[in-house]
Amino acid sequence: MMAALLSIGREYYIMKIREACSSDIPQLAYLMGQLGYTTSVEQMRMRFEKISAQPSYHTLVIDVGGKVVGMSGLCTGIFYESDGIYVRIVAFVVDDTYRKKGLGKLLLAESEEWARSKGAVGIVLNSGNRTERIAAHAFYKAMGYWGKSTGFAKRL
Repeated sequence: MMAALLSIGREYYIMKIREACSSDIPQLAYLMGQLGYTTSVEQMRMRFEKISAQPSYHTLVIDVGGKVVGMSGLCTGIFYESDGIYVRIVAFVVDDTYRKKGLGKLLLAESEEWARSKGAVGIVLNSGNRTERIAAHAFYKAMGYWGKSTGFAKRL
């Protein structure tokens, strides 16, 4: 994966983007809360076990000095409407105390690189239409993503 030296204030940390592991589960649960989805550690443990067992799923994390401060949950899919495969970013978050430091750009770039390594011809994501997501939408647009569709959901 990727490693670099990160400066935060007067402190320097080793920053790595790597595949998530089971010891990351408590921080992944915390990050889900930052996305607006309150999640207990036990809920995240059960989810992560299921996700990790699926070969079409992949979870990247940003590790800063041994602390997970961001994650990108990815899965591959096959197009119905065209040839090829795509990758969907199912969950993407950087801890709010680490935002605006370039970590999201690095994590998104690494997510795109993983997609390319799987032979994907496109990458997609959904982001909620909530006021608190306005900054995230601006970030995605700045990274070359565009609004393509309107999503709909129904709880079963």
